[in-house]
Amino acid sequence: MSSQRADMFLPLDEDPREGRPRPVGERAVLVDFLHQQRMTLEVKCSGLDAEALARRAVPPSTLSLLGLVRHMAEVERVWFRCRLGGQSRAQAPWLYCTEEEPDGDFDGAVADPAVVEQAWATWRAECAYTDAFVARAPDLERVSWTVPHNGRVVDLREVLVHMVEEYARHNGHADLLRERIDGRRGQ
Repeated sequence: MSSQRADMFLPLDEDPREGRPRPVGERAVLVDFLHQQRMTLEVKCSGLDAEALARRAVPPSTLSLLGLVRHMAEVERVWFRCRLGGQSRAQAPWLYCTEEEPDGDFDGAVADPAVVEQAWATWRAECAYTDAFVARAPDLERVSWTVPHNGRVVDLREVLVHMVEEYARHNGHADLLRERIDGRRGQ
């Protein structure tokens, strides 16, 4: 009898999300959940070349794993640099999207190794900015922006929960995309 679950994407001893110490405290738990979701996106994209990463789901969708990486870089940037950090669009311009091309994060996700490399570097830079921002925040109630979102002010706690939700939703998409690419599925 095998010691692995039938749907294992990675053996447990190779999964970077397994065997980590349990975080203590609300901030540590929220940061850990965000980190786990980020690692899941990386795991789902691991071992694929530019063509596979840019492969679209099914027409007419432009959804791809590479598009998800680019999209999440944009999401991290908007929430932490602009909305919570107070940076203007001049200070933190859109990475991929524009008024004319609102889906540039997905539409520009093409099978080019340079595009893939740039997307991962940008995503990692935005994640590092987020991590540093959260680490410096005096508390989770801290609101650092002046423009309300959907007519109300949100705090760091709510944004962290939203980011976990955003990654979790898109990691569900990543599950299906990866299974379509090479049949790998699971955790």
